[in-house]
Amino acid sequence: MPQTSSEREAAQASFRDAARALFISGDTIAAFLASATPGQVAACTSMLESEIAHRDETRRARLLRQARFPVPKSVEGFDWTNVSFPDDWGREDMCSLAFVREAEDLVFYGQTGRGKTHMAIALGISATSADYPVRFWQTAQLVLQLGKAKREGTLDRLLADVAKQRLLILDEFGYVPFDVDGARLLYQVISESYERRSVILTTNIEFSKWGTVFADDKLAAAIVDRIVHHGRLVEFGGPSHRLEESLMLGKSGR
Repeated sequence: MPQTSSEREAAQASFRDAARALFISGDTIAAFLASATPGQVAACTSMLESEIAHRDETRRARLLRQARFPVPKSVEGFDWTNVSFPDDWGREDMCSLAFVREAEDLVFYGQTGRGKTHMAIALGISATSADYPVRFWQTAQLVLQLGKAKREGTLDRLLADVAKQRLLILDEFGYVPFDVDGARLLYQVISESYERRSVILTTNIEFSKWGTVFADDKLAAAIVDRIVHHGRLVEFGGPSHRLEESLMLGKSGR
């Protein structure tokens, strides 16, 4: 059955969209459409769309591999019963990945085994599926890598790799104290990410005690200030009144 004019235009539009997505020139597209039969247009469109789907799948698999998640996790089936969100922001906001698009930070606070790492990984995997470059580190591991890179003269290369990411996940922040040099290097990563990329930190340490972790109260206060004024606190395992009190000043200044 012959195509109607509207069907032919729709088929050619689909071909153009697929061809442009693969960076085929406008002249080449026009020349092909000028002589191609409807069947040829349909067959070539199917081929181009299959190639696009293959490239998308390959790119996302590469992003997932480069993120270096320790285990796969999913948002599906997660128990949200004891997760507390800010008053003006909730689960739907977080899972939409709007915080990544807006380069906001998240702090997941709670005791061990409450699901902080699970959710951080699940969000990271969702971000790779949305074509965002993501990198997962245990915080102590990152500090060790930064120190080693500095000693070996490769710090710029490591920081350049960090700069390529849209989301950094720093797991188990504060579980291992840093020395001053390590704290300063970590501060450099966090401060250079400010308003450029998102950072998710999972921790069981209240903000008021971060000075102990960093061995430098001023450095800790500077990082807390950056996170509080451009981030969100999500509490796992029920609210901490002491943590809320430590954030009160920051919330009032937002």
